[in-house]
Amino acid sequence: MTARDGAARAGVLAVLAAAVLAGCGGPGPSRAPGSAATSAASAPAAPGSPATTLLVTDFGADTVTFVDPSRTGRAADLGSVRVGTAPYGLVIAPDGTAWVATAEGVAVVDTRTRALVARIPYTTRTGRVTTGEYRGGGMGIALSPDGTRIYVGVNVPGGDSALEVVDTATRTVTRVVPVGRRPFDVDVSADGRHVYVTDHDSFDVRTVDTDTWATRRIEVAPYGTRGGLGSWLKPHYTAVRPSDGALLLPFEGERLAVVDPATGRITVEPMTANAHQHGVTVAPDGTLYVVATGPIDSDADAGPSLTVRAPGGAERVVPLDGPHESVTLSPDGRTAYVSGGFTRDGGWNGLTLVDTITGTTTRLPVGRLPLAVAVLP
Repeated sequence: MTARDGAARAGVLAVLAAAVLAGCGGPGPSRAPGSAATSAASAPAAPGSPATTLLVTDFGADTVTFVDPSRTGRAADLGSVRVGTAPYGLVIAPDGTAWVATAEGVAVVDTRTRALVARIPYTTRTGRVTTGEYRGGGMGIALSPDGTRIYVGVNVPGGDSALEVVDTATRTVTRVVPVGRRPFDVDVSADGRHVYVTDHDSFDVRTVDTDTWATRRIEVAPYGTRGGLGSWLKPHYTAVRPSDGALLLPFEGERLAVVDPATGRITVEPMTANAHQHGVTVAPDGTLYVVATGPIDSDADAGPSLTVRAPGGAERVVPLDGPHESVTLSPDGRTAYVSGGFTRDGGWNGLTLVDTITGTTTRLPVGRLPLAVAVLP
């Protein structure tokens, strides 16, 4: 396996850095934003009641789409609701309310009636509304354990970003906390006392105390920070380990950074997929699921995959067809739903369903570059 901090990898990174301005590669051209409803869905989907219903954010449009994953041989699309330009992260409250981070604000969707009931504008100035990987606006989003707050990472193109705190009862922004650059992911500790913001372009996780709102920066850079904004070797998404609250950040299918958020201490464990990793989720038993979008160096690295990592560290790598971005699990843990809406070139309109026991995969066409996936209660 190629070590990315060796001489060969350094040469690849030097070439990439020259062509890259930020993130996982250089920014593509901005596109004109699509139209978006502000108080109601333009074409509400007809409510249905399949055994399992998914909701995905259509990063390539201005909608969220309801999905019946059992319809693998027929149309799985149950209809869409317009929420705002380029929706990114998604979280579902126990009452079925969906909170969606878009470029224009946090959209609030009643998933029972399948209608947009509100869109909460950001307090942070993010510039002109655009689409694409480097657009401003909401990225990672999370719900407090008691359901009273939404935490959303608001990207400010070209500068430091913010964590905005939304009161779920009043649907207003009550606090803004400065964080780093491009907050890909937002997570919350089990007790709700800390929020963790994964800042892609700052090589860090910011811990935010929800009592005092004090922040602490923990650099997470197992390959170092060489290349700065042009580096591909940055954190993307974080999982909070159920057993001890440790933060799990995968890198390149080679290294898993295990962060103690209380002390900032980091240990690094080996991984085996050897591919550029993005989305991650963890099961209640501690099994980790990690999405690899594909190679950085096609001559040395492996292709897209889903890693299933047991709590003891043993891994099974399931190959995927084409780039993917994020992953969530079915309620019984038997199926992993992996989104095809990779934000760069190669993303596709659909999900891959992975049988977590056999490794069998099924592609399910749905949505417009679906990015985040959530199971409705």
